[in-house]
Amino acid sequence: MSVRGFHKFAVAESWVPVDPSVDVHPAGIPRKLPKALPYESITKIIGAASESSYPQRDTALIELLYGTGMRISELVGLDVDDLDAESTTVLVTGKGNKQRLIPVGGYALKAFEIYVGGERRELLSRLRSGGSHKAFLNTRGRPLSRQSAWEIVSKAADRAEIDGVTPHSFRHSYATHLLERGADVRTVQELLGHSSVTTTQIYTMVTVETLREIYAGAHPRAR
Repeated sequence: MSVRGFHKFAVAESWVPVDPSVDVHPAGIPRKLPKALPYESITKIIGAASESSYPQRDTALIELLYGTGMRISELVGLDVDDLDAESTTVLVTGKGNKQRLIPVGGYALKAFEIYVGGERRELLSRLRSGGSHKAFLNTRGRPLSRQSAWEIVSKAADRAEIDGVTPHSFRHSYATHLLERGADVRTVQELLGHSSVTTTQIYTMVTVETLREIYAGAHPRAR
């Protein structure tokens, strides 16, 4: 960019008659495709969460990450009343304090109800004064931090012997698995809370790549 700027300046100052860089465009940086976990890996990680010191909390946390596609910051910001068991929805506050209502599946809902009726009560009782409306609590009964939630995911993935897993892996997997099973990109956009469908469309590239791999391995004339 600095070289092109210099050539423009040189033309403007009449040092040279033409700008030799006018038809030269910088190479675009390829957009990295999000990596989705196979469904089998997700079930292994959820199973591994049940082996932690707080199995109810950690299982509910991971079930909700995958079951709703929430960002980790959105999840730790949840109040316990944001999840409505009757309507099977959760109210999520995303970027810019924008709220969206997301459906919650049976596995995540059941795990959350078990946690709220069990370990959450125990954790809340450890708080010396006051209380917390936040859904997920740490060992002192205070709201779980983003870093602590990240650690819960990391430890569960380690126990499941699956590398490269972050909380965002579940968001990627949520979107990819929905599209692979027939959801339209506009619906997934709303569920993820993307302001632009262009952001969501990167997941369609992931599904196309998966189809390409299947085709290459299955069709006799693919190679």
